[in-house]
Amino acid sequence: MVAAAMGIVMSGKTAEAVTLEKVNARGYITIAIANEIPGSYTDANGEVKGAQADVARRVLEKMGIKADNIQWLVTTFSSLIPGLQANRFDMTAAAMAIRPERCQKVIYSEPSSSYGEGMLVIKGNPKNLHSYEDVAKDGTVAIMAGADQLRMMQALGMSEDRILTIAANADAISAIATGRADAYAASINTVADLAKKNDKTELASPFKDPVIDGKVQRSWGAFNFNKNSTDLRDKFNEALLEFRKTDEFKQILLEYGSIPESVAAVTTKTTNELCSQ
Repeated sequence: MVAAAMGIVMSGKTAEAVTLEKVNARGYITIAIANEIPGSYTDANGEVKGAQADVARRVLEKMGIKADNIQWLVTTFSSLIPGLQANRFDMTAAAMAIRPERCQKVIYSEPSSSYGEGMLVIKGNPKNLHSYEDVAKDGTVAIMAGADQLRMMQALGMSEDRILTIAANADAISAIATGRADAYAASINTVADLAKKNDKTELASPFKDPVIDGKVQRSWGAFNFNKNSTDLRDKFNEALLEFRKTDEFKQILLEYGSIPESVAAVTTKTTNELCSQ
């Protein structure tokens, strides 16, 4: 089942904890996605696809929850945390980057993805853009609403009038093709996938990872839960940590565009470390 999260009224939802026992008694679990390729998205037939969606299915299966008992809710990226806080859904599958400020609002599973940065540019890359620093000095950039790249560009001194906010990854292609933006800044997995799907844009290559406050930018994404839902998160973590050891886990990430270096990096950080930075 796929539904729009904003259009669903769950009057029965309260602030009480969601446990695995309650999910089993209810007979289904609700998972929100932000319709982002390649993390979790709906295809032309309305089917939920993506690396994080597939990982969630396999982990939940190990917990005794069948794929048919997952109710997928589509919302915007910026609505994921507020939705969890309001108990509109039980968890998210959006590979949301683990950030200390977000750890104050929701709880995370252990990392299920790792990704560096990338840029989508017009075919031929006439402006010779190979880093966020390049476009910050002289150019315009498209960024998805609520994404971490806004913070990066601001830290690099880019003025707001040269930043175009878009609602979805798919809008990046038209923004670049029509000249409204010189580049689209997003995770390497996202831009690599977009570059493969059209002949108007390409991946900026070579690409130099941005350095913000002396740190090379790399993110670790994970599943999110309401702060009261520690039981459900802990049971999910137990199954996820086992699944991360399998070749199937690695193959899912590679199938959806992760590069081998990013797959290998998933297990190099813990959520506790990332929440404490």
